[in-house]
Amino acid sequence: MKTSLFFGLLMTTLFACSPHTTIVNSWRDPEVTVNTDEIHKFVVAALLKNETVRRKVEDDMAALFPGKAVQSYKELGIGDLKENEDFYNSKLKSEGYDGVVVMRLVNIDKNTRYVPGSYPVYYRSWRGFWGYSYPGYYDPGYYTTDKIYNVEVNVYSLKRDKLIWTGNTSTIDPPRGELFSSVSNAVYKKMKDEGFLK
Repeated sequence: MKTSLFFGLLMTTLFACSPHTTIVNSWRDPEVTVNTDEIHKFVVAALLKNETVRRKVEDDMAALFPGKAVQSYKELGIGDLKENEDFYNSKLKSEGYDGVVVMRLVNIDKNTRYVPGSYPVYYRSWRGFWGYSYPGYYDPGYYTTDKIYNVEVNVYSLKRDKLIWTGNTSTIDPPRGELFSSVSNAVYKKMKDEGFLK
């Protein structure tokens, strides 16, 4: 089968600057290996409530594969596909699409943690200690709340008519606008490491 958007989205994101995303769990069809050179075209979808964010994420993903990746809002519209699933499935197949990659934000968890304060370092002489410590005796500890974003990514083969890869990710406090690129990066690396992509 041919597949997916995430190779490019993931390949081109900045590794060093992006937030840390981990793959919580994943599954792949052991009978499928995707050769990215053989992909003709595929639909990329970000199932997000905010239509503006959805379009931006899909546009970013599609821009990485000009002529191959097509945004779901352009190909399938913005409504619920539930009543016309068979129609759209047949339409995509007849138009030569290889697959569909779907990303969705599952939930946002919160985790409160304690950050310990810093205390002065003791020097060999009282003068060094005094000079270091005088401006502020210590920096008190505090509690902070992290937001943990859980995103699911599914890759579907239209030829096989089934799911061929799925993964759940976790990202802690991503900077604004970097969540989905970080997820893509982690997913791409996982797919390469396990031999799903070549």
